[in-house]
Formats: sequence, C-alpha cells, structure tokens
Amino acid sequence: MKKNAHAFLYRIMALWALLSFSISFLIVLIPSLLCGLLPNPSGQTWFIRIARIWMRIWMPLVGCPPRLIGEQNFRAGQSYIVVCNHNSLMDPPMSSAFIPGPNKTIAKASFTKVPLFGWYYRLGGVMVDRKSEDSRRKSIENMRRVLENGMHMCIYPEGTRNRTDQPFKSFYDGAFKLAIDSGHSILPAVIFHTRTILPPQRFFYFVPHPIVMEFLTPVSPVGETVESLKEKVFQLMWERYGNGPSRNL
Repeated sequence: MKKNAHAFLYRIMALWALLSFSISFLIVLIPSLLCGLLPNPSGQTWFIRIARIWMRIWMPLVGCPPRLIGEQNFRAGQSYIVVCNHNSLMDPPMSSAFIPGPNKTIAKASFTKVPLFGWYYRLGGVMVDRKSEDSRRKSIENMRRVLENGMHMCIYPEGTRNRTDQPFKSFYDGAFKLAIDSGHSILPAVIFHTRTILPPQRFFYFVPHPIVMEFLTPVSPVGETVESLKEKVFQLMWERYGNGPSRNL
C-alpha cells in the first residue's frame, strides 16, 4: 500500500514538473530568442544567464535544488571542452545552465523539429545528425568555432543516456579528438542524482532530490593520444562518481 502511495505521489510530481517546466519555458522563450540577435559570445552569455535564472527557480520548485562544486577550476579567459556523464533528461538543463560562462552543447538535430522548443534548443547547442557523415563533419567544425569564440563546448562522451547498471557507458572518441586537434583542455564534470530523479526503468516518474554537479581539474591534451586522454578522463570521472561529491569544498 505504501509503495503504491509513493508511486502515485511521484507520478503527480512528474505532472507538476512537466507543467511547471512548460509554463516557465514560455516565459523565458522570447528573451532567450532575442539573445540570438546578439553576436557571440555576448549573445550566448546572455542566453546562459537567462537559463541559469530559469533553472535556479524551476529546479527548487520541483524539489531538485542545484549545488555546484569546483567552479574555481575554470580559469578566466580560457574555454574548455566540458565532458559530463549522462543519466537522465535532467542532465542537459543542469550542465547548460551551470557551466560557468557562455557554452553550447552537442545535441541531436532531430529535437529542432519540436515546436517552439526547437528554436530554443538550436540556440543552446551545436546540432548533429549522427546518421549523416556530412552533419558530423560540420558539427566538428562548429564545435571548433565555439571554442575559438571563447565559449565552452559541452559534450556527453557516452553519446546517449546511460540506462545500464554501471556508473558510465564507454566513452566515444569525439570529445578527445576535438581536444587534441584544437589544443583545448578537457574539463570533466560529474553530475550526481539525476538517475534517482528520473529512474530509467520508470515511465512518467519524478522523484525530488537535490542535484550536485562537480567540476574536476582540467586535463591537458598535450602529449596525449585520443585513447590515453579518454582513459585518463574516464578514470577521473569514474573515481569521483564512485566516491560521491566532494564534501570539503
């Protein structure tokens, strides 16, 4: 009986999360789109500031207050390739809004077809159709341009959401090739508790829980191969995820 009551409550929370997200999205949509009229990185700086205000309000409303650790690892005047683990749909709003400074996220081109949200989504990301070789090549060029314009590039190296029983899936090469080709350091970021909030085995189920995002020490690509850089970052993220977020910061 108690289990059924909890399930009912978490489905009510899912409805509240969806409704509150949709309504607040309509409020921020116009000012966010206006940011697209400004040249980058100024336009993206304002876009992210609006997103951060939005998430600072919406996340506590649904019982998921954000906590950030390690922001001091971002050095002023440097742009990074930020790589994050990916457990649920709560990860992108956390990473996009709370990576310090203007940033874009590699994103599926298919989502641009969603009415209204597609416009917003396009401003916040570098679009890629993974089935198209031409699209993948253009996305690499666009990501390099993001970095050259002084913005951070956020990539989920697992490719898609991790629905396995392991902390991470294996990483793809893309982020690490970009680091070596561009000379920009990888800044690993570990997001905690989003799998708890949106359990992969549950449909329309939302469990309120604080979200923690911890930024780790940047990893330089100098002297590394794609494989060695990928392995080094994977081990750093695996160890931090296994130990939980730092408590002395």
